[in-house]
Amino acid sequence: MTPIIDEIFAAFAERGHRSYGEAVTEQEHMLQSATFAEQQGCKPTLIAAALLHDYGHLLHDLGEEIADEGIDAVHEQIGADFLAQYFAPEVTEPGRLHVAAKRYLCAVDAAYFATLSPASVQSLALQGGPMSADEVAAFESSPFFADAVQLRRFDDLGKVPGMVTPPLEHFRPYLEAGLKTT
Repeated sequence: MTPIIDEIFAAFAERGHRSYGEAVTEQEHMLQSATFAEQQGCKPTLIAAALLHDYGHLLHDLGEEIADEGIDAVHEQIGADFLAQYFAPEVTEPGRLHVAAKRYLCAVDAAYFATLSPASVQSLALQGGPMSADEVAAFESSPFFADAVQLRRFDDLGKVPGMVTPPLEHFRPYLEAGLKTT
């Protein structure tokens, strides 16, 4: 067993039941996102990133309704900073950038905004709104740009009440594949 993966699974068990403004729990959302990535045949590190992209929500103690209070928890940063101690950038960086990817898609795809859930629209306003042209150019130059956009699409899909997914343990090999080797 890998201690950090066991710690992550314990955090899911302790706090994954919480809501974050969507019709699914945090754990259901992350499992659904990873399931969609797996179904699309993504590389193991992107499947791991999809599972862990909202891990920062399980780390902060700001409550479940923080967006209603006008607070951006910067969960993407909190989660990626913590996970970067253990996982390769191919796992942590798409998660770090998944909020930026939402802002990016709102800037470059006129139809994208209409697909966002009400909670995503609310958080978009707190996260800076659609990117400017300069921000778009900078984001597109990131080595993790494509993975972040793909992860964002899985994030948007992973909000289906009652969707059946594999259990958390099913994704352990993907997490193991994404661990730092040094």
